[in-house]
Amino acid sequence: MSTSVPGRPRLAQKRRPGTTPRDEVLDAAGELFTTRGYAATSTRKIAEAVGMRQPSLYHHFRTKDDILEALLSGTVAGPLRIADALARRPLSAPVRLHALCHGDAVQLWTSPWNLGILYLLPEVRTERFARFHQQRDALRLRYRALSQAVLDEAPAPPTGGYRADPADDTVFRLTETLPNLRADGLGHPDQPLRTADLALHTLGWPDNPATLHAPSAQALEQATSDATPPTD
Repeated sequence: MSTSVPGRPRLAQKRRPGTTPRDEVLDAAGELFTTRGYAATSTRKIAEAVGMRQPSLYHHFRTKDDILEALLSGTVAGPLRIADALARRPLSAPVRLHALCHGDAVQLWTSPWNLGILYLLPEVRTERFARFHQQRDALRLRYRALSQAVLDEAPAPPTGGYRADPADDTVFRLTETLPNLRADGLGHPDQPLRTADLALHTLGWPDNPATLHAPSAQALEQATSDATPPTD
């Protein structure tokens, strides 16, 4: 939970990226949680990393769990908005799925801190983070629906051919492998695009995924613009 009440004066000049003190807190927490560990990071350390007094941090987040929830929710809120924006456009299912998978993978792969790895924290499995799990489930179901739509448009595979069952949530799980690849120093610079291509392959899409790159990129750009929350 956060508020917009201004905090006390800073201890130092601005140190972190972000347009608001709240953004700076999230950036500092994202770095500390992913590099030092969640249990080892106190709100005092986060405040020090921002350059503010600890009581000032509580004007923006009441607890460390609130900070973690905001970071986790941020990893799925954007892709959810993109999925809904894509659904409003007259696009084929393969283009929609490719664009969603690519956009989701890009933010998991290129964000300043590897926030997706925080999904594995034991603390995140508790009821305290039910809201995040609801958002993540909503995104998972959008992936599942798009996967089914791709199968509905694709011809049946040859005898003995394989294609994933949407109920297995294969594409969603595939996208969520990127934080682990990133943590292990594996993958390629263009891993998000490779992941989106592989998503179509696992569903048995018969065409070369490269034919979707241009329409997918255009759809993602438009959907991202549509999905950008308004600023005050």
